[in-house]
Amino acid sequence: MKINQKSGTKVSLFCEEKMKDLTIRQLQAYLLEHYQQSRTEEGLFIKLVEEVGEMAEVLNGRSGRKEGVQDSNEELAKELADIIHYTVAIAAINDIDLTKTIFEKDKKSAIKYQHEQNLEQYLEGNRESNETRGLCME
Repeated sequence: MKINQKSGTKVSLFCEEKMKDLTIRQLQAYLLEHYQQSRTEEGLFIKLVEEVGEMAEVLNGRSGRKEGVQDSNEELAKELADIIHYTVAIAAINDIDLTKTIFEKDKKSAIKYQHEQNLEQYLEGNRESNETRGLCME
């Protein structure tokens, strides 16, 4: 969190760093351009599984089940970023609109598991709340 100098209110770093905001669609477009000629979905899947294994090592190190593994949020973050990278790349080269699919899947899951709200409702409520408080505005 950071303090807004004008209002004195707390503002999340996510709101402050608008230049670093990234949508799933932007990442898909970038990865499609990067991988469409050079990688197959099988190759990307193998890399994804490799990264999941590396994340498992980090988690095992954190829980004490494996020694000699660097135990840090930074290492965990790197492995999660790699997993997201290869997951989104697989969607991109298969022309899957991951944003749309995430919203659709979440709506079904929210009903199935009786959540109070789905992702779309959460984001709408969050947007209204932040606008009311004067946060995350251009």
